[in-house]
Amino acid sequence: MKIKKVLAGMLAGILLFLTPGGAVYAEEPAGAQQQEPAEAVSAEEQEKQEKEASYAEKIETNAISNWPQGPAIYAASGIVMDMNSGAVLYAKKAEERRYPASITKILSVLTALQYAKMTDTVAFSEDSISFLQWDDAQIGMKPGEEISMESALYGMLLASANEVSYAVAENVGRQYLQGGYAEFMEEMNRISQELGCTNSYWVNANGLHDDDHYTTAHDMARIAAAAYQNAEFRRLESTLEYRVPPTNLTAEERVLDQNHKMLWPENYYYYANAKAGKTGYTDQSKTTLVTMAEENDMQLAAVVLHTYGVDAYTDTRAMYEYAFANFERLNLKEWEVSGDIEAFEKEDAYVVVPKGTEFSELESEWTLENGSNAKERQATATYFYQGHPVGSARAILSEEAYSELTGTKKEEKIEPVKQEKTETKEKDTSKLAVVIALVIFLPLGYVLLVLVLYKLNMWWRNRKKKE
Repeated sequence: MKIKKVLAGMLAGILLFLTPGGAVYAEEPAGAQQQEPAEAVSAEEQEKQEKEASYAEKIETNAISNWPQGPAIYAASGIVMDMNSGAVLYAKKAEERRYPASITKILSVLTALQYAKMTDTVAFSEDSISFLQWDDAQIGMKPGEEISMESALYGMLLASANEVSYAVAENVGRQYLQGGYAEFMEEMNRISQELGCTNSYWVNANGLHDDDHYTTAHDMARIAAAAYQNAEFRRLESTLEYRVPPTNLTAEERVLDQNHKMLWPENYYYYANAKAGKTGYTDQSKTTLVTMAEENDMQLAAVVLHTYGVDAYTDTRAMYEYAFANFERLNLKEWEVSGDIEAFEKEDAYVVVPKGTEFSELESEWTLENGSNAKERQATATYFYQGHPVGSARAILSEEAYSELTGTKKEEKIEPVKQEKTETKEKDTSKLAVVIALVIFLPLGYVLLVLVLYKLNMWWRNRKKKE
């Protein structure tokens, strides 16, 4: 019986792999082979113990004085971050390295969107297909097959298709980065660094496990925030269903469904505030989940890493309900009256604080911006509540604040004006000297001229007499 079961499983896997069109493999494997009862119990008990231990772990933000107390979660790491100000409202081991699995594809799509057009053609090479295992998430693409970039990005975000992720990276690298897959990965890491992700490294575009492929909850929240600012990404990732048109090698449509359960109305885990997100799973990473949500005037990103199955959804909901209920925005233009800020880059720049917090309770610091794009006196203003950052915004500092920050003295600033006045006095003195010289030397020159003419006249008379 065991042999028959194994053979049946292998046959089913082969048939699924060879089936053209339609079939979309699950991102999270359902367990191809049944374990012996004793092993299953042991595994379940191990998972239970791990979940209980993780649930008991402290929440770092709960240690902030007068900060609203956040809920316990099963995930090993979790975060809720405001996507515009960068304020972290909830954090549990948010800076610890974890394996991301398929939420990697958020960064892959964001990188592709920096260059590609929706009408670009994505061609599938042998390399983009050959690495697949039978249980990897895929949509059954074939070597030599072609789809549009739009269809490919839908395949990445909705179906989490691993071969499509490879092909997109390969094609964008070839068309726009003067290389191929490797150059695309370099660009992914560059963009990640540019977004402030100092504790992440990416070795592939799909998230399949690699010991050197890692991120943190905080870094993923930064990536999610950047992606959410892209209108194309929001359109793609909020879609519930997409049909890939027939291709040069497949006559049937491929139907792609959104995997994120919080986005589906009437689903048990549906969350009305959720607008976009991405799921992930590998044996090493366990379940990972990124969700973007909005309520009133706040846009938040929630990330959970290393959790189990639907716990990712219950964790995310608990974090969101806590965040939306306990925090509010303070508009900086309305409340910043210290005179340190001349103007904010964005009119609606704000910080996020516990409800009822007075702006006077916050402290601030400024970091001058460098580079060719930096304007005079441009800085990033960061605000703190009880030592915890609650948001930052780009601003132009007042002259007084700039002088204090740089150590520049006011006398040094007006020195050019003083120099100009000195030069004017010197010019006036020179003119006076010229006038005096003319007054003295002009009469003297006249007398000398008369004497010369007299001498010449006498010489001429004497000469005539001799003649």
